[in-house]
Amino acid sequence: MSLDTYVKGTNCWFTDINEGWISASLVTKDVAADGKVTMTFTDDNGKDHVFTSTLAKIKDHSVELPPLRNPPLLEGTEDLTNLSYLNEPAVLSNIRTRYSHCNIYTYSGIVLIAANPFARVNLYSQDIIQAYSGRRRGELEPHLFAIAEDAYRCMIRDEKNQTIVVSGESGAGKTVSAKFIMRYFATADDGERGTDSSKAGMSETEEQILATNPIMEAFGNAKTTRNDNSSRFGKFTEIQFDKERNIIGARIRTYLLERSRLVYQPEHERNYHIFYQLVAGAPPSEKKELDLQSITQFHYLRQGNVTTINGVDDAAEFEITQRALSTIGISVQVQWHIFRLLAALLHIGNIQVTGRTDAIISDDDTSLITASKVLGIPLSEFKKWLVKKQMTTRSEKIISSLRVDQSLIVRDSVAKYIYSALFDWLVSNINSSLSSEAVASRIHSFIGVLDIYGFEHFKKNSFEQFCINYANEKLQQEFNQHVFKLEQEEYIREKIDWKFIEFSDNQPCIEMIEGKLGVLSLLDEESRLPAGSDQGWCNKLFTQFGTEKHKKWFTKPRFSNAAFTISHYAHDVTYECEGFLEKNRDTLPDELLNLIKNSDNEFLEEILMTSATIGAGGSLSEDKRKSVINRKPTLGSIFKGSLIQLMDTINSTNVHYIRCLKPNEAKQPWVFDAPMVLGQLRACGVLETIRISCAGYPSRWSFSEFVERYYMLVNSAHWGFDTQKMCSSILEATIKEADKYQVGETKIFFRAGLLAYMENLRTEKLNVYATLIQKNMRRFVCQKKYQTARRAAIKLQCFARKINAQKAARTLREEHSAKLLQTFLRGYIERKKYVETRNHILRVQCAIRAKQARVAFQKMRETNGATKIQQIWRGIQVRRQYQKDINSIVLVQSCIRRTRAKKVLAALKAEQRSVNHLKEISYRLEGKVVELTRALDLAHQQNKQFDSQVASLEGQVRSWKERYESLQLSKSKEIALAAENPTVPKAEYETLKAANAELQSKYDESIEKVRTLDQEIAKLTDSLAKTKEEINKLAAQAKVKPEDSETVVALKRENQYIKEQLAQLSKATGRDTSSFPVGSRVLSPPNSNTNPMSPSYSAADKYENSYSFAKDMMTHKNIMPVPPPIQIPHLNGNLRPPKGIRNRSNSTPDIANLENTTIFKPQKTTNSVFDNLDNHSRNAKTMSSDDWSRRVARARPSIHSMIEQPEVEIMRILEDEEGLQEEVLNGLIKNVKIPSPSLSTLPSPKEVMFPSHLMGLLTTQMWKYGFVKESERLMINVMQAIQQQSMSISGDESIIPCAYWLSNVHELLSLICIGEQEITREEYVARGNEGVWSEYEQLVSTVKYELECLEYNIFHVWMKSLKKQLNKMIIPAIIESQALPGFITNDSGRFFNKLIGSSPTFSMDDLLMLFNKIWRAMSCYYVEHTVVRQVMTELLKMVGVTGFNDLLMRRNFCTWKRAMQIQYNITRIEEWCKGHDLPEGTLQLEHLMQATKLLQLKKASQNDIEIIYDVCWMLTPSQVQKLVQNYMIADYEVPVSPDLIKAIAVRVAANEKNDALLLDAISLEDAGSFETPELREVDLEGERYLPAWLVDLSRLKSLMHLVVV
Repeated sequence: MSLDTYVKGTNCWFTDINEGWISASLVTKDVAADGKVTMTFTDDNGKDHVFTSTLAKIKDHSVELPPLRNPPLLEGTEDLTNLSYLNEPAVLSNIRTRYSHCNIYTYSGIVLIAANPFARVNLYSQDIIQAYSGRRRGELEPHLFAIAEDAYRCMIRDEKNQTIVVSGESGAGKTVSAKFIMRYFATADDGERGTDSSKAGMSETEEQILATNPIMEAFGNAKTTRNDNSSRFGKFTEIQFDKERNIIGARIRTYLLERSRLVYQPEHERNYHIFYQLVAGAPPSEKKELDLQSITQFHYLRQGNVTTINGVDDAAEFEITQRALSTIGISVQVQWHIFRLLAALLHIGNIQVTGRTDAIISDDDTSLITASKVLGIPLSEFKKWLVKKQMTTRSEKIISSLRVDQSLIVRDSVAKYIYSALFDWLVSNINSSLSSEAVASRIHSFIGVLDIYGFEHFKKNSFEQFCINYANEKLQQEFNQHVFKLEQEEYIREKIDWKFIEFSDNQPCIEMIEGKLGVLSLLDEESRLPAGSDQGWCNKLFTQFGTEKHKKWFTKPRFSNAAFTISHYAHDVTYECEGFLEKNRDTLPDELLNLIKNSDNEFLEEILMTSATIGAGGSLSEDKRKSVINRKPTLGSIFKGSLIQLMDTINSTNVHYIRCLKPNEAKQPWVFDAPMVLGQLRACGVLETIRISCAGYPSRWSFSEFVERYYMLVNSAHWGFDTQKMCSSILEATIKEADKYQVGETKIFFRAGLLAYMENLRTEKLNVYATLIQKNMRRFVCQKKYQTARRAAIKLQCFARKINAQKAARTLREEHSAKLLQTFLRGYIERKKYVETRNHILRVQCAIRAKQARVAFQKMRETNGATKIQQIWRGIQVRRQYQKDINSIVLVQSCIRRTRAKKVLAALKAEQRSVNHLKEISYRLEGKVVELTRALDLAHQQNKQFDSQVASLEGQVRSWKERYESLQLSKSKEIALAAENPTVPKAEYETLKAANAELQSKYDESIEKVRTLDQEIAKLTDSLAKTKEEINKLAAQAKVKPEDSETVVALKRENQYIKEQLAQLSKATGRDTSSFPVGSRVLSPPNSNTNPMSPSYSAADKYENSYSFAKDMMTHKNIMPVPPPIQIPHLNGNLRPPKGIRNRSNSTPDIANLENTTIFKPQKTTNSVFDNLDNHSRNAKTMSSDDWSRRVARARPSIHSMIEQPEVEIMRILEDEEGLQEEVLNGLIKNVKIPSPSLSTLPSPKEVMFPSHLMGLLTTQMWKYGFVKESERLMINVMQAIQQQSMSISGDESIIPCAYWLSNVHELLSLICIGEQEITREEYVARGNEGVWSEYEQLVSTVKYELECLEYNIFHVWMKSLKKQLNKMIIPAIIESQALPGFITNDSGRFFNKLIGSSPTFSMDDLLMLFNKIWRAMSCYYVEHTVVRQVMTELLKMVGVTGFNDLLMRRNFCTWKRAMQIQYNITRIEEWCKGHDLPEGTLQLEHLMQATKLLQLKKASQNDIEIIYDVCWMLTPSQVQKLVQNYMIADYEVPVSPDLIKAIAVRVAANEKNDALLLDAISLEDAGSFETPELREVDLEGERYLPAWLVDLSRLKSLMHLVVV
């Protein structure tokens, strides 16, 4: 570091007692001629700090200059290695700055520094876990989840086991950090893990791993003065993965449980949590049985005078512990074995030992009795060996009494031994549950989490502190070697020149502790001697290490012979020798050990065997177990062996480090004790790491980053695509000393402090550029002012000239106007005189011409009258002559015709007498007999019907009479009452009167109907009598000619055929045709005015008079005459179906229409039928114009086929189930051609919905004709095919098919509901399908429900696909893309992107294109607007939530420029929503919009904070706090003061449930809520539409034509 760097205003660091380091600014600098240097600094408190030295010492580096402070831009950086001046005060200041901003995590190279906030923070929710899942380290802000994710990625990428070392002193948060790391591995969702993302929750193994935390905390954690949940043991947890990287198991290793805490707790501390939980949470019956009354009852629980922890419910924690034990597979019965054993330990602590010299225990001691009973050992023996000891010599065994203090030690040893064995058994049981032999065979890799105690240095340090510091020495050595290795490997990888970096190696200290004649070896040796003592061991240490060789690491205290001092890497620690041997031995007397070993308690024996097995390092055979219990190794040797094994494991893995810091001793939230933190930084090795980094090249930048930051330091001529060449140009132009940097393969390495120098150059350059810009801007402003003034003067001159010109022009106009007025006035006067003279002349001429015209008109009238009289007279004479001529001609014609008629009559009379004529008459009579017989039968049927109608009408008349009488009676009573009560309203009286009149009129109408029916019956009776007479006459005539029976038989056959034809017509139309006159063929009765043998009606040749009779008879010789139909008055017009009921299958004409047509005329039958059918179809609008053109082109079938075929043909088609299913599944679903969505050429609804219309038509017809089972199979296959078709397509291609089928399924559901209303039970009964009606009803409800489920499934699959597509676009398009010119941020590589043209993978155009594609598909396929809103709202909600959460977690994006870019992107989405009528969609982006507003608002005062909370009203206090903390200032922006950050932090409530940091993440597997839209009003036009491309659908086409046409 050069002296030239220190200029006036330079900030440096100086040591301070209270703050550790304090910043001061250089005021004066004096370099004397003799080389003496004097610099005066002033800190913020006004205190002066003077630095004096000489130039020679500074150059020789024998004196260190004051450490330089980093520029404000680097204060609070996320990674300490980014600091330009990487020194101890800079590290402390950076951590303090981030802690004051409520950022508890900071990177220091490979190390994560975690400061305990002593408050609840919203940093560990499931949303945070998912935010870090799959992200690279450094992409989001520092977090222990980032370390966990990095370890997981390294395990996958490098195929190597990983270890996360979590260390720190008690109260620093190690246990919580380790617990959250395990939770991250168990709950993080990542596609690369090979897990099924659709499963809900965690696996059983993951739940068991998390369940180990409350168990180990309950049995191994306790409250201390430093921590309410302090781990009193070390723990290494292996989380095991298989080849697919799924968690399959775990294994726990523990180190050095603090056994002494069971029997002794210092002031304000507690025993292990499990004892307090047991006393507080045990059921009353167990409490009574085990005598667990209160915590103060037990000596082991009341020594610290603290029985509870603030905010902790021990009873609730006991339930959690029980559930956790059950989760890992420990049954409730075994759990209570554990709890009984714990109760026994508490009672052991209550055993009272009395006596002055020899120890005495009373036989009535209740605690002794309870403990002996629970442990299953004899009370007398237990009591005896608690107060006695036995010494074995060669010849005899000597039993002696123990002193009271010795007896208490033995009593406590029993409790510690059993609890230690129980703890070992519990760990072994957890391991057996989580890592069985089957799991072990599948283990591919693991990630270890080491929760180890930090360096400890107290006023009195004993055996526990010695072991803890020994473990930290080993870990620090591994840490230094790892950091050094990574540092040198990077230098080699980048191929730069480097020298070996020296670092402090603590190997001599470790050798002194664990060597052959080290501290632990001498301790074990002294522990095995019967007469060994703590002082003897201490003297051996002085003798062994009191040499010059170990002087640096081992010293003897000046004023103590029972203590020794070891110089650890972090601090010199003095250990008291007292108690070392006893704690190291940690054994029971053999007598008590054998007594416990022979216990009747099987569970106690099991845990002792398990503990012995673990202590021996493996499983034991049955014959060795007893001997192992008696040969337990020392605690020191066990710890040493386990520590060596741990280091071997760590060295074989890739290590990640988390250093936890305790900011203050009082555990106050957000209070930072700088000296205390500084000591921990030294102890945890962070400063040593920094020292190693500073010895080489601590600052390193990639080429692109360096060019992006410092490209302005060289001329633009040096800019280009070769970033390495450009870096060289910048370095050559700015740095003259070549040893200050090294250029590697991908990075540039800088010495410490060089980046600050580069920053100064950059600042100066930018200042020059800013000055240049200001100069040109001011010139531009002055030019604008001058030009404005000049333009104003010119405008004033122009205005004055304009006024003068306007005055001159006005004078000229006035003179010209005066002349024009004079001219027009003179002309007006002359014209007026001329007009008056002309009018006088015209009036005189008019009078003369009128008189002449009247005279001429009178003469013309007289001439016309004479002419008219002559014309009339001449006409009369001509007409008289014409009439005479006509009469003469008619007389002559009559005579001639009479003569011809006589001749014809004579011929006919001669012919009548012939045999043939008689036979023909006989035939005719026999036919008439048959027809009259049928007419008689018809008359009988009609009479019966009339009788029933008369009876019903008479009944109605009687009922109406009775009703009328009752109404009359009631009305009369009411009228009487109303008369008595004058308060009845007049309106009511009028209403009753009108009702009475209406009933009277109905009665009169009924009487009239009865009278009319009687008349009709009389007429029919007379007609029947006449018919009988004719039948008798014809029968008599028929007997004369028996040979004509064949003719009668033929007529009967023809009659039978007509009956069958009529029956088919009745079946096809569904109407009663018993009274229809088609089949009757009744001849009209003889009429006196006509010839008895002439037909009553003929459609053949028409004659003018009766003289054409012979020709008429010859023409109709072979035609059967048909009389006109008999009209039945009361049936006319009553056969028309009711309006509003749609009948698809009725393709026959209406009977009422048929009655009024000539359908049964022999010559025109076929044509009339089809003409009527055509008219009926056109009126019903059941066919399109194309269909009509095709229909007209076909040859028309006969009436028989048209009336008989439809139902039979439909039934035949429906019976072909396989063919119909083949056509529907392949033609309408699998091979359907979906119309392309285009808003410009919108497809018609029938083009989109035709598959659902055809399927609905087919289903309805199946139900109508009773094909219930077949329709059920069809609908199942249809729904399966649609679902498969929708789910088989993924990605961008799923938008169109899913929207298409979603709309068609809803259309089909609507059609099914309409068809259900049309089909009635009576129709089923009429068709003989009454038995399947219940099945039909059940099927309809099932189909409707299944269609709704199918609709939801399609929506669910579609939304999952859309979300997956959208999820890839949100961050690049909304957060990363920068489309607003002029506000491009540097973090995106503006300069570098200009050169190489790189940009985010997706832009806003891509995102809006996706929205347009989704909207277009839904609009073109007629998806309900409610569904459209659901889809777009869910997608926009995902955009808002994902974008907001990402912005909240990325500090480098929290700038005002980036906020403007994001706001611009949001505005584009809002404009899209407004353009597509989705105003509620913008509400889903409100959180993100308000976050961008917050980043752009001013943050300088308390009023600004109030404005922020008013504007950003949707953001929670935690979110506001996070955004303000993450806010990155621009180059010339004032940083946010810590006071404002503290003011914001005050608003954050600790336990507020609604105060969430992140919004609830939108799951990609959740489609969101789906509300089934209302049924559509279906347009039946689609049932008549078939696309031209549909082929091989002959059955469906035929069915459609038959049903619709």
